[in-house]
Amino acid sequence: MKKGSTLILKLAIIVIGLLVLALCIFALPSAWNGVSEEYPNHATIVYAFHLIFIGMYISAIPFYFGLYQGLKLLSFIDKNTAFSDASVKALRNIKFCALAVGLIYLAGVPLLFPFADADDAPGVLPIGFAIACAPIVVSVFAAVLERLLKSAIEMKSENDLTV
Repeated sequence: MKKGSTLILKLAIIVIGLLVLALCIFALPSAWNGVSEEYPNHATIVYAFHLIFIGMYISAIPFYFGLYQGLKLLSFIDKNTAFSDASVKALRNIKFCALAVGLIYLAGVPLLFPFADADDAPGVLPIGFAIACAPIVVSVFAAVLERLLKSAIEMKSENDLTV
């Protein structure tokens, strides 16, 4: 396979990583300060949002590890070693990273309740659940691909032994 065939996907992973880095450096600190200014008399809301922001920073660790595993998987594809145990391991790591991010976000959804209650915004909780479920869907997709790749490797090894 040509090395440039996965170039667009590698660039997409790098751009996504840079966007999340910009979010962590610029947007979250200003939002951190903005919550304290927006709700000066609601200590529970400020405390809940600070916990949510801390969770977002913590979730960046498995997120970046998952992006790194995605780059490794694409390099395996470039080297024609996509059907290998290393690829299965990369998919397994992506699965666990996405699950970790989803569980961190899911743990933060109840912290949105004081905000939804104070602003009378019931749509905040479903949006929070949707954001938390997106990485879990990625985790399930990676698990399916992992199982599919394992079975393809087993079939390939059986065919190699038959010939």
